[in-house]
Amino acid sequence: MWYFYILQSQKDLNYFYKGSTGDLRARFTQHNDGEVESTKPRCPWRLVYYEAYISEKSARLREKSVKQSGSISIPLLKRVKESLNN
Repeated sequence: MWYFYILQSQKDLNYFYKGSTGDLRARFTQHNDGEVESTKPRCPWRLVYYEAYISEKSARLREKSVKQSGSISIPLLKRVKESLNN
């Protein structure tokens, strides 16, 4: 399985990182251990959302579409934030 995921920084609660991976548990550990340069300054992280895909291509396309399109990213992050407040 491949995954598209969203992490929330516990240092800056308004910051969300979006990514994709073939091993969600290992990648989450890498983020929290400071092994990912782009997320290291905002450790620790909390996994707040993920989607599973059969192929790497599908997960990477989802990540790309969310990162590039506000019409996709804004409603998704709104739903995620609302779920965190409940």
